[in-house]
Amino acid sequence: MWQLLSESLIVFVSFTFFISLLVGSFLNVVIYRVPQMMKNDWEAEIKEYRGESPEQKAAFNLVTPASSCPACGHKIKPWENIPVISWLFLRGKCSACKTPISIRYPIIELLTASLSAIVAWHLGFSMFSIAFIIGTWLLVAMTFIDIDEMLLPDTMTLGLLWLGLLTNAVFYPENLTNSVFGAIFGYLSLFSVYWGFKLLTGKEGMGYGDFKLLAALGVWVGWQQLVVIILLSSVVGAIVGILLMLKRNENGSMAIPFGPYLAAAGYLTVLFGNDIVNWYLSSFVA
Repeated sequence: MWQLLSESLIVFVSFTFFISLLVGSFLNVVIYRVPQMMKNDWEAEIKEYRGESPEQKAAFNLVTPASSCPACGHKIKPWENIPVISWLFLRGKCSACKTPISIRYPIIELLTASLSAIVAWHLGFSMFSIAFIIGTWLLVAMTFIDIDEMLLPDTMTLGLLWLGLLTNAVFYPENLTNSVFGAIFGYLSLFSVYWGFKLLTGKEGMGYGDFKLLAALGVWVGWQQLVVIILLSSVVGAIVGILLMLKRNENGSMAIPFGPYLAAAGYLTVLFGNDIVNWYLSSFVA
């Protein structure tokens, strides 16, 4: 199988798409449960700090309890959990109570599979490509968690960082120095912006999770292309933020998660960073 994947790009892309569909289904669980698991841990730590007895709760993690309909409690059968196909077969409704199932579930599955397949197609078969496919799964999960909860779990940002460092250390040691400085400059750049904004306004403009995410992305692109990520994410974030404020008729204090823009910009920079820089130089620099 390994030889077949390395020799045929079509097979590699197809295999990546299929596996990533399955992963996308699992990411729906991760996106919903990880924030709740974090909140449960925080509540337990607060009670422990106060000297209160911990509350006995049923196990809640990525495996337990089994997935069920939030409306009627119907346990999801294996054949009702096939990525995309089950949603279409059930016509987007619970088989028991007919409550609508959000279209976001198949969208996340297809998005995960499509983005991963693009990585496989553009980068070809390599250890870097395989590692960044896993990195793409993490970026998808972080994007939707940040949209829902305005937080970026350390397990994911640091997981992405260590995955990139390990990949370069083992397979591409010539890139390791750039990766390390990419992490350092990535973290310090947003850290500096954060404190500058706080000193000027007294407000917090972003969270520490954003620093860690840019540090992780810096590992993958190197310190030289961090500016591409920052510019892409800032421009898109500003445009979307202005549109949202106009639509909702709200003021400039509206909170907007920055993680999704960093994740999208980082993904594009890993795949097309050199092309973006060359386009910019040829278009705007004489």
